[in-house]
Amino acid sequence: MRAATALSESTVRFEDPVRTLLSKKRARTVWSIGPEATVYQAIEMMSLKEIGALAVTSGGLLVGIVSERDYARKVILMGRNSHDTHVREIMTTPVLFVTQDKSLDDCMRLMTSRRVRHLPVMEGDNVVGIVSIGDIVDWMLASQEQTIHHLQNYIAGAYPG
Repeated sequence: MRAATALSESTVRFEDPVRTLLSKKRARTVWSIGPEATVYQAIEMMSLKEIGALAVTSGGLLVGIVSERDYARKVILMGRNSHDTHVREIMTTPVLFVTQDKSLDDCMRLMTSRRVRHLPVMEGDNVVGIVSIGDIVDWMLASQEQTIHHLQNYIAGAYPG
């Protein structure tokens, strides 16, 4: 609820483009790791940055994405060692991504249908952000709160115009 409240300070709509959400996110840094890093290094970075996924880049290009889910399913459940396993062995590739002009509604549909929790946002060959399912849910809650507020004002006769 905390993020939804912060987002509701300005107009939010579920049909807004991803760029709008990215511009309002507190943390705008895109954290990445190389494919030759160990899974332990990736999990350690995710823990330190309090994030659930990292872009995997090589030569400045997005080559994959690695998440806590990948770790749980491809390392822990397979009995592998995170110190001996490389990110390239467990990363998700090819990467499902969106551009900044994609609507948040479209992102939610894509994430739900493909069962992913993180979508890199691309501008050309550059990763300009990562949108999580939590970001989308917070945006949706803020949009609903705003709609309820407007309807309450309308019913109470305080609606402008």
